[in-house]
Amino acid sequence: MEKFIIRGGKSLHGDINISGAKNAAVAILPATLLAKDVFTIENVPDIRDISSMLQILEALGADVRYLSKSTIRIDTRNVRSQTVPYDLTKNLRASYYLLGAMLGMYNNAQVAMPGGCNFGGVRPIDLHLKGFSALGALISTDGGVIEAKASRLIGASVYFDKVSVGATINVMLAAVKARGLTILENAAREPHIVDLANFLNLMGANIKGAGTDVIKIEGVGTLHGCDYSIIPDQIEAGTYMVAAAATAGDLMIKNVIPKHLEPITAKLRECGAYVEEFDDAIRVQATGRLHSCNVKTLPHPGFPTDMQPQFTVLLTVCEGMSIVSDSVWDNRFKYVDQLTRMGAQIQIEGRSAIVQGTAQLKGAPVKADDLRAGAAMIIAGLVAKGTTEIEEIVHIDRGYEDVVLKLTAVGADIQRVDVQPPVDVQRIKRA
Repeated sequence: MEKFIIRGGKSLHGDINISGAKNAAVAILPATLLAKDVFTIENVPDIRDISSMLQILEALGADVRYLSKSTIRIDTRNVRSQTVPYDLTKNLRASYYLLGAMLGMYNNAQVAMPGGCNFGGVRPIDLHLKGFSALGALISTDGGVIEAKASRLIGASVYFDKVSVGATINVMLAAVKARGLTILENAAREPHIVDLANFLNLMGANIKGAGTDVIKIEGVGTLHGCDYSIIPDQIEAGTYMVAAAATAGDLMIKNVIPKHLEPITAKLRECGAYVEEFDDAIRVQATGRLHSCNVKTLPHPGFPTDMQPQFTVLLTVCEGMSIVSDSVWDNRFKYVDQLTRMGAQIQIEGRSAIVQGTAQLKGAPVKADDLRAGAAMIIAGLVAKGTTEIEEIVHIDRGYEDVVLKLTAVGADIQRVDVQPPVDVQRIKRA
C-alpha cells in the first residue's frame, strides 16, 4: 500500500506533457479482438487501467509487447477464449467493452460484472444489454457473469433512453461486423468515441456520424490490423489546468487538442483565470484569488462529469458562493467529506453542491474515494497550507500517468511513500 504526501502552498510553473486518453485506450484495446491480426498502438497511457486491460487480452490468448513506454504491439491471431473471469474484471469498469468486442467477433461472450469506481450507487449496464438485444443477442446472467450470444448479429435501430458513453461504445463494437445497417440514436459524442470510430474505420469498419448524436454503422465481413495513435487525455489535461488556476500558477500544458477542452477553458475564464490556446498546447495562468462561478455537468460538449470534483476544489478557494450540479451521475459528491476535513465549506443538496469559498484550505489526512475524487484530493493538497496525506491512491494510478514526476517537475512538493500495514494486536497477543 502507498500514499501521497503533499506539502502545499506552492504555485505550479512550467510545462506538463499530457499522456494518451485513458477513456479512448480502454475502448480501443478491446477493439483489437475484432480481428485476428497485428496492431501497433501509440500514445498508450502507462496507468493501472491499461495494465489491467492488457492482462485480460493476454489471458484471452493475445500476445502483448511493449515497443516503448507508450507504444504497444498486440497480436490477436491466437486468441481463442471468449470468457473473462471476475478476478480480471473486478478492478476495471471498462472491462464491459469486452462484451461488445467478443460478441461482435464471435457472436458469443462471457464477462464477469465489471468493477471500477464506486460513486455511491449502482452503475447499471442495462443500456448496453438493450443494444445487444436489439442486434439479436440473447442475454443471460449467472453468478455475476453476463453471457451474450447470437447465431448472427443483425443491424438494427437502437435508441438510447439516456446518453451513455459506455453503451454507445459497446454497441458500436458489437455492430461493426453485424449484417446490415445499425443506427444508434441519442448516442454520446465524447472525443474518445470519435477516436474509437476512427480506429475501427482504419481496421476496415464503415462508421459514419461519430461525434454527433446519430451514428450509422454498416456491417462488414472482416476487419484487419492497423497502426494507430491515441488522442491526448482531455481529463488529465483539464486536471492540470485546474491545478494551475487553483495554485495561482502558470502552466503550459502540451500535447492537447484545445477544442476538447473548451468547456473547461470557458469556466476557468469565467473564474478569472487567463487561458491561451495554441495548436497543440494550452496555457493557464492565475494571479491572486479567483472568483466563484456555477458549474453543471452535461454530456459532451458540456462540462464533463469527470472534471467535476477537480473544479469543485478550485471553487472552495474562490471568492464567493458557487453551485455545482452533476446531471450525469446520481451521487458523485462522496469526496466532499474529505474536503470538509481540510476546511472546505460545502453543503450537499440532492445532486448539487453549494460551495462557499474560503481563503485557505488546511492539510489533513484524506483518501481517494475514486479516480477523479483522488485527482481532486491532489489539487486540494497542492492548495492547502501544511501537509496533506492521501491514502487509497490506487484509484489515482488507474488514470494518471507519472503524476508525482509531472507535478514535481513544475514545483509541487509531492511524494509517494509506502504505508505500513496496521499492527494486528490480537495476533501478537496470541503469538
